[in-house]
Amino acid sequence: MIRILLAEDDDVMREYLARALTSAGYHVTAVDRGTAAVPYIDSGTFDLLLSDIVMPEMDGIELAQHTAKVAPQTQVMFITGFAAVSLRAEENVPQAKLLSKPFHLKDLVREVDTLFDRADRSSQS
Repeated sequence: MIRILLAEDDDVMREYLARALTSAGYHVTAVDRGTAAVPYIDSGTFDLLLSDIVMPEMDGIELAQHTAKVAPQTQVMFITGFAAVSLRAEENVPQAKLLSKPFHLKDLVREVDTLFDRADRSSQS
């Protein structure tokens, strides 16, 4: 099963995203900030880091850079509602996928399915 680490500081958004991805067949571990995600990333057992960019203590870009160093096999996808922050993310972590808020939960699942070549399942929804 594909394992996703979700780092999102908004409680409601984190719950919605985790529920949608779990319903789509992914194993999701959710945390409320970048610093809480670090021990999970250090374990090296996640296929995807799905992270908000703007978070307290450690932002998503710093978290993605840490991920690239300690778990380079882990793919990264950012979610953000800030256009200027999106540009900064693209400059600092060019290999990361970026999904801009607002988005529909089906769009998120479709993007993750595509990332893991599960397009056959995505086309059925």
